[in-house]
Amino acid sequence: MNMHGAVSSVLLRMNAAWPLSAAAPEFARAGVPVFPCAPWGKRPATEHGFHDATTNLDQVEAWWRQSPGANIGVPTGAASGTVVVDVDVHGPVDGHASFDRARRAGLVDGWELLVRTPTGGLHAYYPATPGTEQRSWQAARAGIDFRGDGGYIIVPPSARSIEGTTVAYQVEEVNAGPASLLDAGRLRDFLDPRPTPRPAPAGLDRGVDVTRLAAWVAGRGEGERNRGLFWAACRLAENGLPASDALDVLTAAAGHAGLAEREITATVRSAYRTVHPTPARRGAHDGSSPARGASPLAGDGWLDRNASTRPPAGSSRVRGL
Repeated sequence: MNMHGAVSSVLLRMNAAWPLSAAAPEFARAGVPVFPCAPWGKRPATEHGFHDATTNLDQVEAWWRQSPGANIGVPTGAASGTVVVDVDVHGPVDGHASFDRARRAGLVDGWELLVRTPTGGLHAYYPATPGTEQRSWQAARAGIDFRGDGGYIIVPPSARSIEGTTVAYQVEEVNAGPASLLDAGRLRDFLDPRPTPRPAPAGLDRGVDVTRLAAWVAGRGEGERNRGLFWAACRLAENGLPASDALDVLTAAAGHAGLAEREITATVRSAYRTVHPTPARRGAHDGSSPARGASPLAGDGWLDRNASTRPPAGSSRVRGL
């Protein structure tokens, strides 16, 4: 008989008829920390979210006495002994296809349970790797999230309200064979490969790790992509890299993060103008055109190295890169 982890073992003892107020203490009794989430939703209902998860039976019962319909949240990773591959279906992005590709590559075998989510997605449960931190990550373009340390999931018999209809999380399939550990890093590299930057051009300061810089830019999410690209371009400008070479280094990385080519060019140009302000020149205000064949980034002296970088407000959190 296959041995399941604590989370999966509890779920196998339940069904959709269990009230949430009875299911939550059952997890706590099995040593699985839980916390309440909004009824019919996913948002934590405690001040510190999954950080408030506990196995203290008195606290768990008090939470669900106060809100009997609260969905059940379980922190993933070392806290619960379970990690989850979260297959999402959102608009044109269907994570099932990505999960199937990973399955054919032998990267997602050995799950304990498959749980169908209310939005048509899937949670694949795996045992956490003992003594190893596996941080949560997101491969949005593939429609796959990994819920490990620093993350949480909603577990059955919780339910969501989807367009006015109540839809429950349900165990869909149980693995009768042996469960196995998931190599989350290898799965991420398969689903979301990082672009390989061109080799650093000759003359670039050795203090700048171009590979790491490009990978960092590629990993910026929405809301920090432009700021991160600007900061990285400033670093390259400060180290004397020509603007055209900076574009070569950063275009693939920034494109991977979701920026359009025109936006990338404009941001890199802005960074170089910040580091190397344009000196006054004859014809600058008389309508003269740039020289024929000039690079769109090479505008009239703005590559002169005579100023230091001042990244935009709010970018100080990336200074430690």
